[in-house]
Amino acid sequence: MDTPPYSNSITTTVFLLVCVFGYVLGINGQERLRDYGIELGVLTPGKYNAITDVAGVSVGHFTLVKGTDIRTGVTAIVPHQGNVFQKKVPAAIYVGNGFGKLSGYTQVKELGNIETPIVLTNTLSVPVAMDALISYTLMQPGNEAVRSVNAVVGETNDGWLNDIRGRHIQPDHVLSAIANARSGPVEEGSVGAGTGTISFGYKGGIGTASRVLPKSSGGFTVGVLVQSNFGGVLKVAGFPVGKELQNHPYAGGSADGSIVIVIMTDAPLDSRNLERLAKRAMLGLGRTGGIASNGSGDYVIAVSTAVQNRVHYADQELTTKGEFLNNDAVTPLFLATIEASEEAILNSLFTAADMEGRDGNKVEALPREKVLKMLFGSN
Repeated sequence: MDTPPYSNSITTTVFLLVCVFGYVLGINGQERLRDYGIELGVLTPGKYNAITDVAGVSVGHFTLVKGTDIRTGVTAIVPHQGNVFQKKVPAAIYVGNGFGKLSGYTQVKELGNIETPIVLTNTLSVPVAMDALISYTLMQPGNEAVRSVNAVVGETNDGWLNDIRGRHIQPDHVLSAIANARSGPVEEGSVGAGTGTISFGYKGGIGTASRVLPKSSGGFTVGVLVQSNFGGVLKVAGFPVGKELQNHPYAGGSADGSIVIVIMTDAPLDSRNLERLAKRAMLGLGRTGGIASNGSGDYVIAVSTAVQNRVHYADQELTTKGEFLNNDAVTPLFLATIEASEEAILNSLFTAADMEGRDGNKVEALPREKVLKMLFGSN
């Protein structure tokens, strides 16, 4: 067999074993990055290599594909299984480039916590999703006296494949995504809020990944989920795929678009260190070739699910108690975030399928066989 022309951060031995014994497939038979033997970084993924490896976190989708021009949906990320409004979670939001419509940002910035599930959808459905999140929160037992809700909703624009002006997402769709939220494997690719998205000129979508720190670094888990819909010059494990395939902004492609990156960790972090964590996700974005263009809305939402640091709505004490990592202990989490963000983005591409939508517009999936030949060579 010829020597692979490129093997940076790739375990060739694993690739050969996968070829012999078959892929260990993700949910619904989806082939993810690691199913092809491509391993990024040095840290170990969690059991599902998903944001749901963080205990208590669940993800739900509602996918709306109808007729020839409706290609959209909703994805909900729920940080814990209790009443999120009553037990708020420390959080931060980092803006890589602000061409977007993320709701709830200023209160999260001011108070350092999130009080609703996080919902992702398309650009023109943000108001509907906010309304549904408010209704969901007001309906929760124990919230009968609530008079203010800070609904956190992220978005990307799926208007090339989807009739976005039709505003087809309804409140029930958002509530369905929340009700469908489950732990365990997460469906990826052209599903939920990623149904009609495009990334690097190929079909994008939902992607997820995780990393578990060694016990010597705390043993904490970092999970990432992305809604990829952005441009740049694609790299896979460092290899310049976009350049080789001549599919990038300076060969007729587009640099614009958006991405929302959601980070969950069980590490006890305050909002200040969560913002530092969120910034590192942009380094993971850069590893894939994303450039945060002028027309890109690049937002990172970081949440700590640590039970001891949840903010109790009904707490009347003058002071609060918490347990937070020292600054020096956060560095391993930075690396985990970078690796998981990079892999989640690539998973969104590897699991997506060809799609035809509005006005007959078509977007092809990443040509996996060509990419694998670039990375590993041929027999």
